[in-house]
Amino acid sequence: MQPCQYHGSCSHVSIMVHAAMSVSWFVQPCLYHGNCCSYSGKKGRPSYARAPSSQSLPAQNGSTPGDASVGQNSPPTSDKQRGRGQQNGHTADAMLPSSAPAAGPVQAVSKANAAAAARRKSNVVTEIERLQKNREERRARQAELLQQKVDTGDVNNPNWAFMQMIREFRSNLEYNPLTLSDPIEDHQISVCVRKRPLNKRELSKKDVDVITAPNKDHVILHEPKTKVDLTKYLENQNFRFDYSFDDHSTNEIVYRYTAKPLINTIFDGGMATCFAYGQTGSGKTHTMGGDFSGKTQDCAKGVYALAAKDVFKLLSAKYKKMDLHVGASFFEIYSGKVFDLLNNKTKLRVLEDGKQTVQVVGLQEVNVHNVDDVLKLIAHGNNVRTSGQTSANQHSSRSHAVFQIILRKKNKKLHGKFSLIDLAGNERGADTSSSNRQTRMEGAEINKSLLALKECIRALGRKGAHLPFRASKLTQVLRDSFIGDNTRTCMIAMISPGLSSCEHTLNTLRYANRVKELGPGGSVEGKVAIREEDNFSPTGALSPQSSDLALLCTQNEEEVSAELYTFHEAVSHLQEIEEEVVDEHRNLIAASRHWLEDDEQLISLTDEVDYDVEAYAQQLQDLCKGKMVALQKFEARLASFRTQLTEEEAMSKNIKRSYK
Repeated sequence: MQPCQYHGSCSHVSIMVHAAMSVSWFVQPCLYHGNCCSYSGKKGRPSYARAPSSQSLPAQNGSTPGDASVGQNSPPTSDKQRGRGQQNGHTADAMLPSSAPAAGPVQAVSKANAAAAARRKSNVVTEIERLQKNREERRARQAELLQQKVDTGDVNNPNWAFMQMIREFRSNLEYNPLTLSDPIEDHQISVCVRKRPLNKRELSKKDVDVITAPNKDHVILHEPKTKVDLTKYLENQNFRFDYSFDDHSTNEIVYRYTAKPLINTIFDGGMATCFAYGQTGSGKTHTMGGDFSGKTQDCAKGVYALAAKDVFKLLSAKYKKMDLHVGASFFEIYSGKVFDLLNNKTKLRVLEDGKQTVQVVGLQEVNVHNVDDVLKLIAHGNNVRTSGQTSANQHSSRSHAVFQIILRKKNKKLHGKFSLIDLAGNERGADTSSSNRQTRMEGAEINKSLLALKECIRALGRKGAHLPFRASKLTQVLRDSFIGDNTRTCMIAMISPGLSSCEHTLNTLRYANRVKELGPGGSVEGKVAIREEDNFSPTGALSPQSSDLALLCTQNEEEVSAELYTFHEAVSHLQEIEEEVVDEHRNLIAASRHWLEDDEQLISLTDEVDYDVEAYAQQLQDLCKGKMVALQKFEARLASFRTQLTEEEAMSKNIKRSYK
């Protein structure tokens, strides 16, 4: 047995003994590498010849494959063996046919052996070949992508793969954006989405635009995803609304299809409301207040000013005979408290009268005669509006700003009202898990007010549904905008297009989608009321505010966990006790002034020569008892308030663990 000349000991040579005892050497193919050796047609001696499939293998002992020596690799044939072959009428030359006539059969045998060897390949070899092929294809694709990056100048963009996927997706879309020539549809509830362009900060960071608005009522969010094997792909989520505005739409186009159709409502004696909703930095204040040039704002190009301009235009022409007067008010709702932006941010109280009409006590209403008066009020209110730092933004509007255009008759009776609201940033209420109590209170109030607003708008479309307006201060103030047949509402959802804001943008789109639920089943507008409160039976007696909050959380079980509902309930109760403590403190200060006057009168008695000592002592004792009773009562209220603060702290920690 001899090893294979080219592959070592993986093949062997077998001896075939013929009937005439003549011996010849036959070379078998390599069992693992196929037909690496073949039978040479030289007379008298078999030889090893290199197979065509092994041309790249080196020859041993410095010889070439075609010149492999038979004398070195095959045993010699003795004269006795040759003689024995000649006696039987056979010669070695006869046994070993010449190379020309034997080429066909030998090649056929070689091919058959090669095919058999190929079938005998192990699964490991086949798998290795498959992996090698895939690796070569992958490297070719990577080289092609790298060349594309070089061509497009995006070599250093880490999100280049997602950007290419989005470009490829958009190349197959047919674009038909909203224009000024499109008709205006009439809706009681209108839900629109506006996409802003990428800002300078996002462009400097090479952020990717993940929002596509292909036509006037659809928005597509390209959400980047990564598989377990690190393969990147897109999850394209489609949303449908009444109108969708792309990043080329101006404030005039947005106003034409959102707030402008509501102007006639207030002249007809109705209530109109327009909300700007979205993440901080998505363009709410830009849309409602006007364009920004650096830090200065051009209020003349915002929805506030455009609405006021149309009001005065209609008042001087179409509705001139009605003899109506225009007034304006501007206030903010911050952490469940109302502040007048036109009166040094005076804190206001929201109360219900005997007719269950909500009154904002002390709100200043300023008479306006032209658009310039309105612009001055807007500029002043925006300058004093509360802002702060959140977990999502360094500078965030932490309050709901409400600007109202009010029409009154000569007798001061309300004729119509248009409320334009710039809502606080909707960072998902994530700030309820903050370690700072004030930030937690702000986040909880914003989260609760947005949920209540959504349900009130939905109840407006579902005739006869319960209106949970007491669940938040925002909906309580705007209660008259959600009741009655002549009420219309528009919501503008503002979205940021950058990949870094993808999560907040998705939450904004989902919120706006749930407000009206446009889709295969239509919208909530005009549907029969589904009275969830009929199936809700709270344990124990609840105040109207707590009852509305419980109903609100029941209707939004997917968004409000049990811990979050408990936290909202605690915050609401804490706010109620806080107001009571503040009121009692004010009363105590007023009582202290009376006590001081009584003390001064008593002490003046002692200056007389013959004052009644017993009467002085009795009056002083009664005065001290009155002071002690009032102070003890206030102290008990204060102790309860501090207990509620401690409970709120503990509940916020439970929310942190649930978020983790």
